[in-house]
Amino acid sequence: MEKEMNIINSVNQEGQDPQKEDKPSGLLEKIQQLGQTNVPQLSQDSKIHCLTIVGQIEGHMQLPPHNKTTKYEHLIPQIVAIEQNPNIEGLLVILNTVGGDVEAGLAISEMLASLSKPTVSLVLGGGHSIGVPIAVSCDYSFIAETATMTIHPIRLTGLVIGVPQTFEYLDKMQERVVNFVTKHSNITEETFKDLMFAKGNLTRDIGTNVIGNDAVQSGLIHAVGGIGQAMKKLNELIDLNKQKNEVIVQ
Repeated sequence: MEKEMNIINSVNQEGQDPQKEDKPSGLLEKIQQLGQTNVPQLSQDSKIHCLTIVGQIEGHMQLPPHNKTTKYEHLIPQIVAIEQNPNIEGLLVILNTVGGDVEAGLAISEMLASLSKPTVSLVLGGGHSIGVPIAVSCDYSFIAETATMTIHPIRLTGLVIGVPQTFEYLDKMQERVVNFVTKHSNITEETFKDLMFAKGNLTRDIGTNVIGNDAVQSGLIHAVGGIGQAMKKLNELIDLNKQKNEVIVQ
């Protein structure tokens, strides 16, 4: 009897379909390992893509593995794919970042600003440092009531050559950020620099931490709101863009 049961069990084990084992799909496995997909994946009934910028924006130097990072070499191909994908009519950018590499942040900002499709940004938690240009690069920007944005001068880390050319380069880099922010928001250059070089607002540093309504009152962000207001505004911009394209075609 025992031999018969063993034979039956062995047959059942051999007859099991190995494909029925619970294994994550290729896309799910990629999301779990890398936190991103190569190109935006949309359902057929969605016309809006959500792009998240979280943690620290990683630039030319790779950060330690325990850091939560957003890699610009991942974002740039996604933005290109968004521009090319006819099914995507609008882009929602969610920010909760401490900042990071200046050139990487400006590269992302310039790409978002040059998209032909409507874009809306939403700052949740924080949009600090180089996250400020990214937040203002979209057609319309929102900030949560409790979210903060730290505005401070550019810093250099590592070995710095103590010659006048170094400080001139740093000053030019600072002007690139100032010019981009003032061009894509309602804040004046004077106000932005006053916030940037303010003393006493930040511990052991100069700069200003603006919260929700303060960012709106200064002209940096368009409005205070959350995901509902951001989606509503984006749909309005999509409808306006459609009407504009129809007039051009006619």
